[in-house]
Amino acid sequence: MAEPQQRVLKLGIPAGSLQESTAQLFRKAGYNITFSSRSYYPTIDDDDIECLLIRAQEMARYVEQGVLDAGITGLDWVLETGADVVEICELMFSKVSRRPVRWVLCVPNDSPVQSVKDLEGKRIATEAVGLTKSYLEKHGVQAKVEFSWGATEVKPPQLADAIVEVTETGSSLRANNLRIVDEVLKSTTRFIANKESWQDPWKRTKLENIALMLRSCLAAEGKVGLMMNVRRVDLQKVLDHLPALQKPTVSSLSDPEWVAVNTIVDESTVRTIVPNLKEAGATGIVEYSINKIID
Repeated sequence: MAEPQQRVLKLGIPAGSLQESTAQLFRKAGYNITFSSRSYYPTIDDDDIECLLIRAQEMARYVEQGVLDAGITGLDWVLETGADVVEICELMFSKVSRRPVRWVLCVPNDSPVQSVKDLEGKRIATEAVGLTKSYLEKHGVQAKVEFSWGATEVKPPQLADAIVEVTETGSSLRANNLRIVDEVLKSTTRFIANKESWQDPWKRTKLENIALMLRSCLAAEGKVGLMMNVRRVDLQKVLDHLPALQKPTVSSLSDPEWVAVNTIVDESTVRTIVPNLKEAGATGIVEYSINKIID
C-alpha cells in the first residue's frame, strides 16, 4: 500500500531588501532559513514548508494565482498589484527598522511645486505606478506617471518633475537634494495567503501557527523581564514603580513575610526603574531577556 504523499506549504520569502530581516525574524520564531547564493529555493528546517525567493513587488500576484500558498510582502505591493489575497497578519518590520515605510511625493529642493495640485500636467517617475495614479485621482490631478526601473531619486529635474519614492529614514532623499511634498501611503509588511490555501484546514493551521510565532517575536522586541524579592510590607511601594505589560505576577515564598515579583517592562526603562525598585525595598533584582510574548 502506497504511503500518503507528504503535504507541503509553499512559502514566498521576499528577495532583496527584506530578505535578511525576514529570515532573521523567522529564525527568532524557531524556523531556520538558509540561503544559497546560486539558488532561489532557501532551505528551512521544517519538512512541511518549501520556500521560494520572490521579489516583494511580485509576491502578492503569485500568492493570488496559487503559485505560492503564502508569502511576506508589503501592503504597498498588495495594493499596487490589486491582488485578491487573505491578510493573515501585519508584521511591523522593514529592512532597517520596525517603523512603517512611507511612499512620498518628492521634488527638487528648488522646485516651485508646493503641493500635489502644482503637478497638473507634469511628469512623475515612480516604481509604484498604480499607487501614484490612485493618489493623483483622489486629489483631482492629471499628470503623466512613468514607471521607473530604479535610481528614481536622480531623475528630477531633467527626467521628471517629481517622483513618488519609498523611504524609511529620508536620508537618500536628502542626499539627492529632494524635499517631501506629501505622503502618498504608509505601508507595513504583511503575511498574506492564497484564498484557496486559506480554506484548506491543514494549510490554514500551519499558517496560523507560523503567524503566531512571528508575532510573538515582534511583541517581545525591546522588552525584558524583571524578577525580584520583596517584603510584603513593601510590595505596594515596589508595584507603584512597575509599568507592567499587564499586571506583575506576585508569588508567595517559603518565608511568609516575602514574595517574588515577576514582570515585563520596556528595556529602555530598566536603568530608571531598577534604582527606584531597590530604594522601594526590592532585593535580588534580576533582568532577563524575552524571546517571545504570546497572548
